[in-house]
Amino acid sequence: MAAMKKLLIAAAVAALAAFIGHRFLKLKELSLASREVPVKHLNCQYLKNIDCGAEDITILRDGLAFISTGLKHPALHSFCDAPGKVYILDLLHPRPTPVELQIKGDLDLSTFNPHGISVYTDEADDSVYLFVVNHPDQKSQVEIFHFVQDDTLVHLKTITHPLLHSVNDIVAVGVESFYATNDRSTPNDVLNSLAIILGYAWCEVVYYSPAEVRVAADGFATSNGINISPDKRYIYVADIFDHEIDVFERREGERLVYVKSVAVGSLCDNIEVDQRTGDVWLGCHPNAMKFLKYNPEDPPGSEVILIKNIHSEQPVVSQEYTDNGHEIMGSSVAAPYEGKLLIGTVFHRALRCDLR
Repeated sequence: MAAMKKLLIAAAVAALAAFIGHRFLKLKELSLASREVPVKHLNCQYLKNIDCGAEDITILRDGLAFISTGLKHPALHSFCDAPGKVYILDLLHPRPTPVELQIKGDLDLSTFNPHGISVYTDEADDSVYLFVVNHPDQKSQVEIFHFVQDDTLVHLKTITHPLLHSVNDIVAVGVESFYATNDRSTPNDVLNSLAIILGYAWCEVVYYSPAEVRVAADGFATSNGINISPDKRYIYVADIFDHEIDVFERREGERLVYVKSVAVGSLCDNIEVDQRTGDVWLGCHPNAMKFLKYNPEDPPGSEVILIKNIHSEQPVVSQEYTDNGHEIMGSSVAAPYEGKLLIGTVFHRALRCDLR
């Protein structure tokens, strides 16, 4: 009996060790730890005034680009200690230069830590509202601002909710309504790490409005960037560790119905959509281990991926820009506008590039 017990214990320990070893190898595979990309540059210039990252960028139809900078994340490197800021850039200006937006209203700017952003234009009066994911003291909340004059944001509202526990990105669909991605399955560090190790796909997309808050889609390994098609019919979600973009159709009552996934072969962060063509642009991390374990001797690279005809039977996926970390490190967003491309990073600089 004692021998049998020892045998069962030994078998259980061996099985556990084998499982942990398998999961470790799987995590290395998911993080693309051995991946290197060839350098493929565009004709680019650095954006002035952007030295603390440009984690997310979104562009209005009139060429005004909003840029979030200064993200602080406990797991990531940072070159700056100052609070985060939001800049605006007029792409129609002959010499576009980012200008810091002045923030008015009841918001503690000393802990402002902007992450994903989205813009909503109210067609009734053309008012522009900026939605910003904010992590003051590593909390999770959404700020809504009214963009007024040329360089001012008026803070209107702070939104928190138990379902919005780890918000990464956001796409606004109304003056006070949006879809948001949670990049963690739970705010608890231990449980979240355990879910990752075990391979559980528990991350979610949450729909928020003043009338209701609910999970709109789930089953993501790590839901990250989110955006919407020009006709407002489809929602795109970057499942960063599954290396794919998930497509959902919006139905009545703000229900999301899964349509398909498009493999991209990289760890794609934020999503931007060309409002004229519907092309999907992705800021990606070619190697997560380099990105997470910053080493100036072997810096994290950058990658921009383009998806054309995403709703066709055979979407066309292409690399439009790659770098080994010597031009920019940790690309997180690629925003197109009329033959130009803005490439932002999590903690480094930003580029304005020519596509033509």
